Amino acid sequence: GVSSPGRGWFPQLATEHTRRTPVDFQIAVLAGDGIGPEVTDQGAKILEAVGRVFGHIFRMEYGDVGGISIDNHGTPLLPKVSDLAAEADAVLFGAVGGPKWDDPSAKTRPEDGLLELRTRLGVFANIRPVKVYPWLTDASALKPEILEGVDLVVVRELTGGLYYAEPKGRHETPQGWTAVDTMRYNEGEIERILRVGFELAQGRRHKLTSVDKANVLECSRLWRQTATRLSPEYPDVELEHALVDSCTMHLIQRPAEFDVIVAENTFGDILSDETSVLSGSMGLLPSASLSGVPVAGKRTKGFYEPIHGTAPDIAGQDKANPIGSILSVALLLRYSLGLSEEAVAVEKAVDEVLSAGHRTGDIADAGAYSVGTRDLGQRISDALESSL
Repeated sequence: GVSSPGRGWFPQLATEHTRRTPVDFQIAVLAGDGIGPEVTDQGAKILEAVGRVFGHIFRMEYGDVGGISIDNHGTPLLPKVSDLAAEADAVLFGAVGGPKWDDPSAKTRPEDGLLELRTRLGVFANIRPVKVYPWLTDASALKPEILEGVDLVVVRELTGGLYYAEPKGRHETPQGWTAVDTMRYNEGEIERILRVGFELAQGRRHKLTSVDKANVLECSRLWRQTATRLSPEYPDVELEHALVDSCTMHLIQRPAEFDVIVAENTFGDILSDETSVLSGSMGLLPSASLSGVPVAGKRTKGFYEPIHGTAPDIAGQDKANPIGSILSVALLLRYSLGLSEEAVAVEKAVDEVLSAGHRTGDIADAGAYSVGTRDLGQRISDALESSL
């Protein structure tokens, strides 16, 4: 399995970190709109700190995407920016969209650039780790005793199912308007996303929850059948099947029992958003979208972004929480660059700064005092450099 956030999220670091031959990486930084540039700047700052500590070179190349690209270039994604993302070792992304571009009659929207990038990069697996920090349990709407020990990952299939399959659309009939969406999966699509879940579980607590609606849907019956077929290839991973409706309840009632959850596109979208409630703030949560199964020793093309949106109400005010972007950098280091030790160092620095009581406003009620976006990013950078 691959090293990934799990129980004991920060494996023991050696007193002297491993000295390696410096490696040169190309990172496409696409900050987007709203608070995207602010938090992505802090993610880039952490990459620079990693470079200083471990001797790597991160060549960051910037491009417009989303609303700012529409304003500057008339399109949400220029071909040269798409090429930049495709040629890079990894993409660090901010967020796109906002009220300024919400005209329903517009020919193009900021989100079109994001969807085009996902298609170009071939990313099919969205990975969202959710860890509840003991010193932030008061920031959640749930009782602290329910949150104790919560440390899970949701793996969402990203390119199939209801969001993409045909036929799709609306048409008028004598009885009124009719709408249709189609859920369609083939066995190969299901197998590759399940393998992502199994591989992650091998590097964590060895438990995989496969979510479906097999009592109703044929796609889910194929999903469950495929999961059962693959299970013997991963004898050290306990496989359990869960209906999506019961899984949504159990995520709130007993979330600490979950390790890795894998689900198709629609179910995964809903479940991954639900888990953001556990941490206390969407600003804390990272994500990775991968184009391959994350096997140890193999670098995978990836697209990394915090799960929050553009938050236009606080954009430009130094109020945004940069931790989601910074932890996305840790995932970038781990999955696309093969730098697990460096990823652990970033996660450990975040842990140190939060445990010391430093908070942005979204989680300030659970901490000692509030700091701004840049201040928190700098503190994490300083902690990273001083710890090693």
